Amino acid sequence: MILYAPMEEPIFAPSLLSSDFSDLRSSVGAIEAAGGDWVHLDVMDGRFVPNLTFGPKMVSDLRPRTGLPMDVHLMTVEPERLVAAFAGAGADYITFHAEACVHAHRLAEDIRSLGAKPGIAIVPSTPASLIAELLPFVDLVLVMTVDPGFGGQSLIPACLDKCSALARARAERGLSFLISVDGGINAETIRAASAAWADVLVMGSAFFSAADQAAALREARATFKAARTGQGGPAPARPH
Repeated sequence: MILYAPMEEPIFAPSLLSSDFSDLRSSVGAIEAAGGDWVHLDVMDGRFVPNLTFGPKMVSDLRPRTGLPMDVHLMTVEPERLVAAFAGAGADYITFHAEACVHAHRLAEDIRSLGAKPGIAIVPSTPASLIAELLPFVDLVLVMTVDPGFGGQSLIPACLDKCSALARARAERGLSFLISVDGGINAETIRAASAAWADVLVMGSAFFSAADQAAALREARATFKAARTGQGGPAPARPH
């Protein structure tokens, strides 16, 4: 295999799922102040996952409060019914689940036509091979490293093998989608996520429960870079 120069800088996307819902404006400000790169928003419908969170109005209300990309993760059935509203609310990335959509290619194209960047997500029990045909049509692949629906879970290590497989496919096919990992990302698991060629790291409780959030992100970046430096392997994507 050809070896490629590693990407040194990750994208950290703290998830509002672990924030104080009574003060989301301050939570978004905390992400910016700490040096976060994206704001991750988990949309849950009580059907695809057993929990409920929020809808497009919250995204539209927060959009003027930050210049950071808003990364909307639809953990919902029938995501095709929701994408227009979230794109109109100001979402930069809209990611839907492969398990929830039959016509995934059409939906990815619809998201792009609405001015947002399409992403596809898979739960721990779904193999990466299931979405092989969709890879040229998305800007982001989200690998769930926990069973979705609740924050504070422990990362399932075997899920990171999917990140490595996706990175190989990306390099071999000359594609440029980003690989995101969501679930159990903290100071102990960042090194493994980096070694698996993840580009975007979604952090929930590890970020919002930190006494010094800026220091937590600085340490996370340093850990990521230390794990990635000098590592040969599939070419990471360039941030979109």
